[in-house]
Amino acid sequence: MKLKIKVLLIFLITAFHSYSQEGIPVYSDYLSDNYYLIHPSMAGAANCAKIRLTARKQWFGEEEAPSLQTLSFNGRVGERSGAGIILFNDKNGYHSQKGVKLTYAHHIMFSRDELDLNQLSFGISGGLIQSQLDETKFGGTFDPIVFGSIQKDSYFNLDIGASYNYLDFYAHATVQGLLETRRDLYTDYESDNLRKFLFSAGYVFGKNSSWTWEPSILFQLFDQTKAKTLDLNMKAYKSMDFGSLWAALSYRRGFDGAQYISGSGVSSQKIQYFTPIVGVNFKNFMFAYTYTQLVGDVKFDTGGFHQITLGINLFCKKERYDCNCPAVN
Repeated sequence: MKLKIKVLLIFLITAFHSYSQEGIPVYSDYLSDNYYLIHPSMAGAANCAKIRLTARKQWFGEEEAPSLQTLSFNGRVGERSGAGIILFNDKNGYHSQKGVKLTYAHHIMFSRDELDLNQLSFGISGGLIQSQLDETKFGGTFDPIVFGSIQKDSYFNLDIGASYNYLDFYAHATVQGLLETRRDLYTDYESDNLRKFLFSAGYVFGKNSSWTWEPSILFQLFDQTKAKTLDLNMKAYKSMDFGSLWAALSYRRGFDGAQYISGSGVSSQKIQYFTPIVGVNFKNFMFAYTYTQLVGDVKFDTGGFHQITLGINLFCKKERYDCNCPAVN
């Protein structure tokens, strides 16, 4: 009985994360110089075009464990516009989704020259997503709602957002899944509302020093369930002759929890993640490794989540902005 209760708790404390996985799940990818992945207004905001490839795997050794791969490209188009594309493949047990997002962004520069950064950006992404439910491995006795085949359905949605980069400060606000939409796969169990609100901000300290420090936050609000999470991040950079070495630590805390029976009493647990990241920028190339560990008495597996990020910067401007702004410079 206790085992069933604990399994139910695991489902409850991860429910809003599973719910959010219509579209690209929001993990800690953005800390690997990849803010465009969650904020469409960052398409073309930097002085280089950027290619980023990520591969994420949860719970090594567990069959049908969640995995995610993304490939993104974004860059400047003309003086005031940016464009980008994201391809992704997300698999979680019998459910999987594939999708593509196309982005347009408009950038307004308030600076008097090209070296001072004072930029307001607006972006919109249109995404086509195909969801798939593989019922061929369900097995068991006959069930009239189980077809025993691979069920597929596709839908379209929009993300919109704005970014403000001023010297060493930045802030982003994005609405993901703007449109209310419904798939036929889970008609009786899924809401039309997949909307999610994101807000992030940060500041980079350490100008004219070989070390720079970047504290930041990311707040998420799921419109339908009202579930909320907060990321507290600290990132440090060490300037080198070839580029930079950097490391980050992210702590994610959910505001909403679930109760479970513990011994003779009732305990409560809120979702908590610790995510250390290490990376290197070698000239125009970037490599990062991310490890995420779930904290709490009740969890599916003691193992963590692993992610590799590869990147390359292209078509960079000769002159960099006069600021500590790694996401833009």
